[in-house]
Amino acid sequence: MAERGRFITLEGGEGVGKSTNLERVAEWLEARGLEVVRTREPGGTPRAEAIRGLLLDPAQDEPLADDAELLLIFAARAQHLAERIRPALARGAWVLCDRFTDATFAYQGGGRGIEAARIAELEAFVQQGLAPDLTLLLDMPVAAAQRRLEGRLTTSGGVRDRFEQERRDFFEAVRRAYLARAEADPERIAVIDADAPLASVQARLEACLEQRVTPWL
Repeated sequence: MAERGRFITLEGGEGVGKSTNLERVAEWLEARGLEVVRTREPGGTPRAEAIRGLLLDPAQDEPLADDAELLLIFAARAQHLAERIRPALARGAWVLCDRFTDATFAYQGGGRGIEAARIAELEAFVQQGLAPDLTLLLDMPVAAAQRRLEGRLTTSGGVRDRFEQERRDFFEAVRRAYLARAEADPERIAVIDADAPLASVQARLEACLEQRVTPWL
């Protein structure tokens, strides 16, 4: 039987560079001979991606209730775990995920104001004890992250999704919630200062991986 793989997540608010840095972490792991499964939340499977579409749709004709948002996120997560994450870990692959349940506590807990205990009940029901082995939290001031996001959207010609359209105080609350979780669980969550040029951020990430991941290899 293959040894269970490891589960690593990247977290952070809008504009901090998760997607770019996830690829660098994946390359670092693959250079050490590991099978890496790249995925994201919400999403990761066809059905979960369909739920993602509902969550990110900026249409205002029917506002999405906070409780509906929370339940949709965990519905997508249940599908993702069943179809992709658990099978990959069982065969010994390393799963690298762009956001997971820390994001739910930050966005729906910190941002929306849903009680952490209610989120924790769904976490226990859906995840059945499964949690990331390591979480890399990319952190930077909200104002700087918003400038990055605006620059990215201007370059791509894209439009802000439903979450990206939130006010600054929402994102400040999200950031506070993320940092509070990191403070409460420093063994799992490593905070990476993302307010720097990409090369510097990736050097910090690689130093963290050397310290935290190399002992597992």
